[in-house]
Amino acid sequence: MLIIPAIDLKEGRCVRLWQGEEDKETVYSEDPLAIAKMWVEKGAQRLHVVDLDGAFRGKPVHLEIVEEIAREVDVPIEFGGGIREKAILDDVFTRGVDYAILGTRALSFDFVRDVCLKFKDKIIISIDTRQDKVLAHGWKKESSLKVEGLVKGLVGLGVKTIIFTDITRDGTLRGVNIKLIQEFLESANVKVIIAGGVSSLADIRKLTQLGARGPAGVIIGKALYDERIKLEEAVAIGAQ
Repeated sequence: MLIIPAIDLKEGRCVRLWQGEEDKETVYSEDPLAIAKMWVEKGAQRLHVVDLDGAFRGKPVHLEIVEEIAREVDVPIEFGGGIREKAILDDVFTRGVDYAILGTRALSFDFVRDVCLKFKDKIIISIDTRQDKVLAHGWKKESSLKVEGLVKGLVGLGVKTIIFTDITRDGTLRGVNIKLIQEFLESANVKVIIAGGVSSLADIRKLTQLGARGPAGVIIGKALYDERIKLEEAVAIGAQ
């Protein structure tokens, strides 16, 4: 199971949000590139980079920083936040990003079908949920779609990887909701990366104990920045 540090960009800085709320942020660094290099030095095998301003505005605003990170580190980069047009996707990949994450645009099946045909497994869909409701537009709007129905539709369009985020736990250090995660894994016949609420090595062990049907990776943010989890130890558990 991959252990994937999160780097959330807002106004050029590395921050964390509480439950996706734009005005509830903690700033961890003024230098996102230094943070990226630090996580790679500590054993990260992939980085999860999100343009929060892009998610809220509907268009990425930190592509120069993302390009610099992709150029300076030697691990794959998955990037999302405001990617809602094909031209932006082309730009993102030109800048060295390995995987593009679609959130709001995942609700447009024609768009997803087209980009999956072109970019195949380089497209990752992010499903952000709050009490079985799918969130979009910077986590501010609820979709009428149910999670299970959305997943089935996306798989039929060629989606190979989904990031599943429990927004009620994101940035809270409340621990993962194993029951919810298990239910999602059982309904999703694709590679799944888990996010939201990871607070301890015990959470990571719980995820690895799900076995063959367990997640392919887990994204960790606040617990790493608050030093509740040492990345080296998390990577060792994920490799078991």
